[in-house]
Amino acid sequence: MNQMSKALAQMVEDTRKETAKARQETPLAELKSRIKDAPPLISFHDSVASQFCLIAEVKQCSPSMGHMNQENVRLAPEIYRDSSIVKGISVLTNSAHFGPEMSLQRLRSIKLTTGKPVLRKDFITDDYEVYQARAHGADAILLMANVLEKDELARLHDTARELGMDVLFETHTQDEIEQVPKSAKIYGINCRSFNSEGKTFALSRFLGNWFGSRKDLTIDYSKFDYCKSLPAQSLKIAESGVKPDRCRSVQAAGFNAILVGTSLLIGPKSIRQVMSEFEAAILGLPQATPSCCAQAQPMN
Repeated sequence: MNQMSKALAQMVEDTRKETAKARQETPLAELKSRIKDAPPLISFHDSVASQFCLIAEVKQCSPSMGHMNQENVRLAPEIYRDSSIVKGISVLTNSAHFGPEMSLQRLRSIKLTTGKPVLRKDFITDDYEVYQARAHGADAILLMANVLEKDELARLHDTARELGMDVLFETHTQDEIEQVPKSAKIYGINCRSFNSEGKTFALSRFLGNWFGSRKDLTIDYSKFDYCKSLPAQSLKIAESGVKPDRCRSVQAAGFNAILVGTSLLIGPKSIRQVMSEFEAAILGLPQATPSCCAQAQPMN
C-alpha cells in the first residue's frame, strides 16, 4: 500500500468525491456513448518525441504557490497554440485544488482552440475518469505512481490504451519505476517533494500570497538524477520547477521534454515574455532527441 502524505491524500480524496458526483450525473454507459463525438485523437507521444520541447500547462492556482496571474491563464491557450516549442498541453481538471474553472469542459475547449494534443492532469484512480478524459477530447492521461498500486497502474494504463490515449507515468523516487508497467512509453519525474503534513506547501503558498515570493519550497532538483534509471527507449519528462535557465542541464540529464505551468503563469512577467525566454532557451539546444545513459549529468 502506498503511503501518501496527508496533503496528497486530501487531494486524492477530494478528487474521488468529484468523480462520484460526476458518475451520478453521467452514468458510465452514457459517458462511453459520448466518445464517438469527442475531438479526434492526436498522438501525444509522437508530438512530444519530435524534438526537445515544452509541455505547457493550464491551471488557475497551485497548492504550493497559490494563485496564478489570471491574465496569463486567460492568454495561455493562444500563446501555446502559436509557440513552435509547445508540443503538448497539460490541463488540470481538478477544480478543488487548481481553480474553480479547471474542468474537463475547459480541457475540451483548449484542445479545440489549440489543435495540439492535451493531457488530462489529475489524481486519476478510477476507470471512469479515463473514459471521462477521452469523452472530452484528451489524448493522454497522467497516472501517479505514488498514488496508485502496481495493479491499478496497469489496469488504468490498459483502459487508456484501449481508447487510443497515451499515458504519462509520474514518478517521484527511483523505487517507483518498478511499479510502472513494462509496456509504458512515457515516464515523468516530478521533482516536487510532498511534505508529510503539508507544511512546505502551506509555507510556499503563504510566502507567495503575502510577500510575492516566487520560490517554490517544495522543489528538489536532485530528484531528476534518476532519469538515467528510466528505460532507455522511453520518453522522459521533467516535471515541476524548470525555468528557462535550466533547460540545457535538463536536456543533458537525459530528458526529452519539460512540463511547465507555474513558471509560465504565475507572473508578474507576462506569459508572452516568459514563453519567449523558453523559446530562446529551447531553440538554442541541440535538437537530437536525447536518451538517458551513463553519461547523463546530475542535476544540482
